[in-house]
Amino acid sequence: MTVSRRNFLVRLAATSGYAAATAAMTTLGLGAPAIALAAQPEGPQLAPGSGKGLRVLVLGAGIAGLVSAYELRKAGYEVQVVEARDRVGGRNWTIRNGTRIEYGDGTTQTAEFDPDHYFNAGPARLPSHHQTILGYCREFGVELEAEVNTSRSAYFLPDPAKGGQPVQLRRAINDARGHISELLAKSVNRGALDQELNVDDRARLVEFLKVYGDLTPKAEFKGTERSGYKVFPGSAEQVGERQEPLSLEALLDPDLWTSLIFDELLIFQPTMLQPVGGMDRIPHAFHERLKDVVRLNTEVKAIRNKPNGVDVTVRERASGKEQVLSADFAITTFPLPVLALVDTNFSPEVKAAISGVHYDTASKIAWQSRRFWETDTHIYGGISIVKHETALIWYPSGGFHKATGVLVGCYNIGQAARDFTAKPLAAQFGSSRGVIDRVHPGRGAELQRPVSVAWHKVPYSLGSWVHWATPAEKEYTLLNKPEGRVHFAGEYLSQIGAWQEGAALSAHHAIAAIANRVAAGATVAKRAA
Repeated sequence: MTVSRRNFLVRLAATSGYAAATAAMTTLGLGAPAIALAAQPEGPQLAPGSGKGLRVLVLGAGIAGLVSAYELRKAGYEVQVVEARDRVGGRNWTIRNGTRIEYGDGTTQTAEFDPDHYFNAGPARLPSHHQTILGYCREFGVELEAEVNTSRSAYFLPDPAKGGQPVQLRRAINDARGHISELLAKSVNRGALDQELNVDDRARLVEFLKVYGDLTPKAEFKGTERSGYKVFPGSAEQVGERQEPLSLEALLDPDLWTSLIFDELLIFQPTMLQPVGGMDRIPHAFHERLKDVVRLNTEVKAIRNKPNGVDVTVRERASGKEQVLSADFAITTFPLPVLALVDTNFSPEVKAAISGVHYDTASKIAWQSRRFWETDTHIYGGISIVKHETALIWYPSGGFHKATGVLVGCYNIGQAARDFTAKPLAAQFGSSRGVIDRVHPGRGAELQRPVSVAWHKVPYSLGSWVHWATPAEKEYTLLNKPEGRVHFAGEYLSQIGAWQEGAALSAHHAIAAIANRVAAGATVAKRAA
């Protein structure tokens, strides 16, 4: 079967997320340049007091909004944050016992987890090179722990039409390495690389392949201890019984490839991190420093650019009372599908960009359960990838050896997520339970207290992230510029879409633009005292 690069990327996105596909595009030379770690931009260098006498309205209290407000306030700007939800964080949402999940269609769920359990419905991991968001964790004292993103004890589950059984990832990864090493060694010994390598280099390559693929002295792959045991070594005469090697034919299944390279992608390479106690520890840390300027449960109804400022009409959700807030500048940080519903006097071109950008979606299902994955199959964190509409099984990275834990039994994206979440919740939960039972036979019955989050159905989000093909797309270029006194920020205006790092860096870009305008002598709006 011939698999194009395009088909491979589509499969990768479906199982591992858009960011994984983007990282693969970079590797294949199809996307934006790879992140240069030494070139990570520094935080905004706003002079203390440089914003004195100026007011900025920050619309939205997600990561981009919180970063914007925090940095502007440090520079002396008068800041007010307006947020429609009853919490800060935006799509950084950690669900705990009692959390109410409400959809725009009236569907509601209430989480019933044990008090010490939680579920990160949005972002759930922090790459170690995302030093902007990690820098705020360091500054605020947000305690971090390792997020176990990959585990060789987890599984790949083939398409049931292929009749396959779950394959432990250590077998798939190491048997693939062994077979490929043997093939390359045979090619070298048969003279296929004589034009590329001299005699000494050919010999060194074969010796390397023997180590890399765990080949025999004759450069043959006969299986490897790296792939695990049917019976583990023990005391006395119990020497252990190795797994039989998987066939090369089975390993060439394109559905398996994501599993083989998942943690090779830069964005997913160990060590990844997570805040202890839930991802929302990050927005909560910002909120502690901004409580007096954050206004929750307040919708933005209208935005009006003026020659020397901006007016924003807001509505209190509880009372319905409307009010006009005035400022010198505004930074709009909530998702574009939400902004498209706001009455503005933006130019037709900007309005078309806002309404025309397609937001993807994602959905997750979480279960509380006895930690059978630890006791039965020794899985401590990591992800099992399944060829199924639910895409994966994601095991918790903390609470090891406690009686129960929260297991993510679905994380799908794009049209697959829209199709899946069009089903009744009971059908979604049944599908997730069924595939978990295929990977962990007999354990589906132990899954309890499910909750589902479909981001395109969540008010004030209406989607998850944006797919930009290149940074040259006109909407991307246009919205990275201010519209009058209104600036825009969010992960969608970065080259790190779907990640909090992108939201923070976009906020830095927006506040730097405001600071530059102020330094250049932008007229200060005259407001009534």
